[in-house]
Amino acid sequence: MAEPITIARPYARAAFESASAASALAPWDQFLSRAAAWVRDAQIEPLIGDPRVPPAQLIGLLQELARAGAPESADGPSVREVGAGRARGAQIDGAQAQPQVQPKLTPQQLQEEQHNFLALLAHNARLPLLPEIAVQYEELRAEAERVADVEVSSAQALSGEQSAALKGALERRLGRAVRLHETVDASLLGGAVVRFGDFVVDGSLRRRVERLAASVTGG
Repeated sequence: MAEPITIARPYARAAFESASAASALAPWDQFLSRAAAWVRDAQIEPLIGDPRVPPAQLIGLLQELARAGAPESADGPSVREVGAGRARGAQIDGAQAQPQVQPKLTPQQLQEEQHNFLALLAHNARLPLLPEIAVQYEELRAEAERVADVEVSSAQALSGEQSAALKGALERRLGRAVRLHETVDASLLGGAVVRFGDFVVDGSLRRRVERLAASVTGG
């Protein structure tokens, strides 16, 4: 049986291509993130796949909720936190890294495309995959906009000056705009660990202690 990440890929690509053609990458990003949060909501999740709920009614409700905002329960892990080793952090407006582009579609046309997308997912029983689809869409968007979502784990919260310096250094190293997603991990003892895909820099004090212990024991 195919993995969810594999099944979600063509849907994420379809959403991305539709958004790209309409110059609506940011609106689609917001829509998918919110819809993904709602399908995980305790009140909405049981309705998905329930034969007593007409698909058209469920799609309409889901789209209306996504337009209104994300559920309060979405204050926990965001859509970007779905999948191990992938970009994490609060929802970020891509306009911070890229100039805003006026969508080529009217709001009504955009809503119709998004409605059709939800209808396709519902027809194929893929609505539960929306969180994974949203994650993959964000990755496609970041790559298209040459934006790197970099995870930074540090023993203590970074100051504004430290974050700016790290961001600048990473942008020079990676050759693209950088969005930092910072978390605090007291187990690191000191220093920080930086991750972007296969690019990992472990400058934590814990790692230094481990290396020292290995050298002493001959490991």
